[in-house]
Amino acid sequence: MIDAILTVIAQGRSFVVASHGSPDGDALASTLALSIALREMGKEVVAYNRDGMSAEMAFLPEAASVIDRLAEDHIFDVGFVLDSGELNRAGSFLRDRCTTLVNVDHHPESEDFGDIYYVDESCCATGALIYRILQAAGHALSLPVATCIYAAILADTGSFRYANADREAFLIASEMVARGVSSWEVSSCMYENRSECQLRLLATALKTLKVSDCGRLGAIYVTHQMFLDTGTGSEHTDGLVNYPRSIAGVLVALLFRQTADRCFKVSFRSKGAINVGELARQLGGGGHHNAAGATLEGELVTIQETVFNRLQEFLP
Repeated sequence: MIDAILTVIAQGRSFVVASHGSPDGDALASTLALSIALREMGKEVVAYNRDGMSAEMAFLPEAASVIDRLAEDHIFDVGFVLDSGELNRAGSFLRDRCTTLVNVDHHPESEDFGDIYYVDESCCATGALIYRILQAAGHALSLPVATCIYAAILADTGSFRYANADREAFLIASEMVARGVSSWEVSSCMYENRSECQLRLLATALKTLKVSDCGRLGAIYVTHQMFLDTGTGSEHTDGLVNYPRSIAGVLVALLFRQTADRCFKVSFRSKGAINVGELARQLGGGGHHNAAGATLEGELVTIQETVFNRLQEFLP
């Protein structure tokens, strides 16, 4: 598949690089890594995400180049859709805007929507897949590209704490540091640069903490009213689910985030014993063994009860 990708890169002139909405660190950093590299190759490139650049990742090189709207008449030779298990998470319209569509992902059961399907669910991060492509292309990694690749891996391995922090993750990260990436600067910008309002949202969300009677499930929630009260938005919820996950004995943590009236996005985080990706897919969502999500409609209390009951079936 990499050879096929190299062919379309060589033959293409105009490119769009997109990733899933409500983007995480891997999605945005991978988008920028590939976009910057393609520009260095002399290509015309648009970096796109329907929800734009998050505040947490705005320190990345050329972060301001990520746009949240494409001109309706803009047609691209090649479209890369990164880190999106389903095309509609990035934008179904991309299929009609690109002569060739390339799906690059590491999510299990990623939808086969591209003309080229490069998916490796064993890979630690989509950023690592971008590294493989650029290595195969013989493209010398500039410091901006290296910084983005390092940030992508750092984000998706939980600062190398998760089970997907494998040998390849450390080898790529080590090479990026050797190329001049400051590990301290990247981690500081990602994790120690939060706004006051985000901490106030955290304080409010922690008051909603719920732990199951068995002590193996933990959850918090965020509503529209909580966003209004703290002057925050959905972009400020990144990492909140890790707080109930950190409780001793909890195997699965959940964050219920309101997205509309009677509609909540459920984020799942597992410590490894439970495959939350399987449950998320059963609920109409998707994701990995240890990190997944789904969107459910109904009253919050009912949704919480439903998810807790379904999780009970997965507990050892």
